[in-house]
Amino acid sequence: AAASPAPAAPPADADADGLRARGVTVVHGREVAVRSVDLTLPAGRVTALMGRNGSGKSSLLWALQGTGARFAGEVDVRRGDAVADPAQQPAAQRRELVGLLPQNAADLLYLETVAEELAAGDGGDGSCREILDSLAPGVPDDAHPRDLSEGQRLALALSLVLAARPGVVLLDEPTRGLDYAAKRVLARTVRDLAADGHAVLVASHDVEFVAQAADDALVLAEGEVVSRGPARTVVAESPAFAPQVTKVLGPPWLRVDEVTDALETA
Repeated sequence: AAASPAPAAPPADADADGLRARGVTVVHGREVAVRSVDLTLPAGRVTALMGRNGSGKSSLLWALQGTGARFAGEVDVRRGDAVADPAQQPAAQRRELVGLLPQNAADLLYLETVAEELAAGDGGDGSCREILDSLAPGVPDDAHPRDLSEGQRLALALSLVLAARPGVVLLDEPTRGLDYAAKRVLARTVRDLAADGHAVLVASHDVEFVAQAADDALVLAEGEVVSRGPARTVVAESPAFAPQVTKVLGPPWLRVDEVTDALETA
């Protein structure tokens, strides 16, 4: 039997802050990487973008950010009364609309010291250092970015992205190379970004991280949305993406802390 179509994107409040995309299609040569994707990223919520390698996640992120070319479709970012398509803005204004942390955070780091990276990121006003200290306290100014831990490099790169104060934040596989403790810190950071009014989209294979951080989830397969809904429902119902806790205990259990709390209460 043919697979049932994914649920349509819920209707968006046209006056609400966030990002709205309709019919986004990305083509690389003769390959359709993203096929007519609709999505809404509301301010104040974290959305997970899931799918296997090659499903089109990174292509979609770059198309939403505006640097990646769209073959078709519309992307609008609303902040207050202003509405703009990131792809139609100069680079500096684009970064203020949509910030993107690429898969390899080090791609944003090219100077010789942390202090130089921070000064270049904020023009010397100190805002980057303030953000970095909130994410990873104690990173020394004179350290070379290549000598930092994975978590510190991620925090440094993210501080550069956030210094532009974008309304929408896109993270591409941010948990790669992080240990469990660093993932918990990142999950809190992502939740704090949403609480501060950002719309956040996280592309991730890490189902445990998604269970901790995300409100909503979409699953891509061959460039198309095949599932969408509340993150708890999407990951619990998918054999491919269910966390280990769900695989062992079944729904509605998603996280170790939920099981621990339930045992303590009992």
